[in-house]
Amino acid sequence: MAHKVKPPFVLVHGAFHGGWCWQPIARALRAAGHEVFTPTQTGLGERRHLMSSEISMETFVQDILNVMLFEDLNDVVLVGHSYGGRSISGVVDRIPERIRKLVYIDGGLAPDGRSRLDSMSADARDARIQSSMEFDGGISIPPPPASRFGMTDPDQIAWVERFLTPQPLGAELTALPLVHPLGNGRPTTFVHCNSPAFPVTAASAAYARSRSDWCVREFPAGHNGIVTHARQMVELLLDEAA
Repeated sequence: MAHKVKPPFVLVHGAFHGGWCWQPIARALRAAGHEVFTPTQTGLGERRHLMSSEISMETFVQDILNVMLFEDLNDVVLVGHSYGGRSISGVVDRIPERIRKLVYIDGGLAPDGRSRLDSMSADARDARIQSSMEFDGGISIPPPPASRFGMTDPDQIAWVERFLTPQPLGAELTALPLVHPLGNGRPTTFVHCNSPAFPVTAASAAYARSRSDWCVREFPAGHNGIVTHARQMVELLLDEAA
C-alpha cells in the first residue's frame, strides 16, 4: 500500500527575523516526515546585504512566491508569523491552488490592503519613521530588544538578539493590494499567542474571530512562541497539517 505523502511546510518569519528563527521547529517537522522551507525575505537575516530602499511588500511576496514556484510545491501548509502574515496573504491571493492551509501565528493581517504604517496610529507611525531616519536615513528600522516579543528566558533572548537585523522601511511603507478577500477561500487558522498577548496584533486577532470560515486557536505563549514554546508549536502545526 502506498504511503500518503505528507504536505510540505513553508514557514515565513516576521519583522527583524529571518529563516533562522524556525530552526527548532523545522528540525522537528522534518523528523516527522515533512519537507520544510524557511525562506528569508530580502534585506533580512543572511540576506541583510541586500538591504535597499527599493524593498517593498511586493518584494516580500515575490520572495515566498518564487520559493513555492521554483521548488514546485503543492498542497503547502503556508505559515506566517507576525509580519510574515502579510507576505503569506499576498501569496495565497495569487496561487491558492498550491496551498492546502494557511496558518497565521500571531500574524499581521491587512484585510483592507493598507500598508503596515498606515494601519498604525499617527504617533506610532511618526515614531517609526523617525527611528528609521535617525538609524540609516530612512532605509530600515533598527530591531527592538527581543524582550518586546514576549520573551523572558535570558538564553532565548540572547539567541534571538544575536540574529535580529533591521527591517526594510519600504516594506512597511507599501500597501499589500489584494485581488481576492483575505485568505482567498483557503482553509485558515489564526493562532493567537496570549501569554502575554501582543498589543500590535490585537486588531488582527479580532478580525480573525470575526471570520466564521476561519479557525482561531489560543496558544499559551508570548508573541515569539515559535521560539519560546517550539515543541508545543510543532504539535499544533502537525495537527493543522493532518
